[in-house]
Amino acid sequence: MLQFADIEAAAARLEGAAHRTPVLTSRTLDTQLGAQVFCKAENLQRMGAFKFRGGYNAVNSLTEAQRARGVVAFSSGNHAQAVALAAQLHGCKATIVMPHDAPALKLAATRGYGAEVVIYDRYKEDRALIAQRLVEEQGANLIPPFDDLRVMAGQGTAALELIQDVGELDALIVCTGGGGFLSGCTVAAKHLLPGIDVYGAEPERGNDVQMSLREGRIVSIDVPRTICDGQQTQAVGKHPFEVIRSQVKDVLAVPDPVVVQAMRFAFERMKVVLEPSGACALAALMHHADRFRGQRVGVTFSGGNVGVDRFVALVTGTEQVD
Repeated sequence: MLQFADIEAAAARLEGAAHRTPVLTSRTLDTQLGAQVFCKAENLQRMGAFKFRGGYNAVNSLTEAQRARGVVAFSSGNHAQAVALAAQLHGCKATIVMPHDAPALKLAATRGYGAEVVIYDRYKEDRALIAQRLVEEQGANLIPPFDDLRVMAGQGTAALELIQDVGELDALIVCTGGGGFLSGCTVAAKHLLPGIDVYGAEPERGNDVQMSLREGRIVSIDVPRTICDGQQTQAVGKHPFEVIRSQVKDVLAVPDPVVVQAMRFAFERMKVVLEPSGACALAALMHHADRFRGQRVGVTFSGGNVGVDRFVALVTGTEQVD
């Protein structure tokens, strides 16, 4: 299982490479929710999301000989960009498996960082099998998006920084897809603040982590139809689930329209652009506000990689969300 020492080691590797992102607050948000809310702005991280932390830590953990053989990853977008940028910074080749319907912005950025992109159909093909074939053909190193201790450790540095900056928290809400971010942040938070309650946040239409936690086993689902493209995973990872089932208080599911409300609030009142998955933790806090009244709550703004046309369509209602 992931240990706090792994997160400390990741923090040392990331120093000078990753941004120490700011913690944002809003008196309007606090008043509306009856809580003190501290938002870790990972949308301002390099490549626009927390994923840089895990991707960089994983690539940096490889030996020079391993990096010379290149890296392979699979992702709908943010992990793709993270590994592509980390590989570029380390001077090694990256091949990324991405779905055909990945946001154009994320595809362009991944290619812009110098990675070779292999396209697949997320509704008909298995990305992990495609990636494994590429690893075998190239002799490269696989860097999974979440089921990897190096990736989990890197992601956990976000919670480490948040708590170092704001001190005591009663609760922490972290978006979750495959569980790498949630598990890493949970280990960091529970080590520093043993009494803290950690919650995951995911779209209602893709609530596999919630079901897995409540049933005590990993539950797999079909690819969820949700606007939160970064959370269209089908099952939580084995390594993350070890942490989640033993240390996470609950996973909060959120309807897509509430995610859009959170995106709009962040933009209008906090001057922050969030992609749907990046707003999921804030949406969970807003949707389940009664649970957190009177508390000091940490929230992750996990990413801001959304094209202007899509963002405008969502927040203005041009794109219907139900």
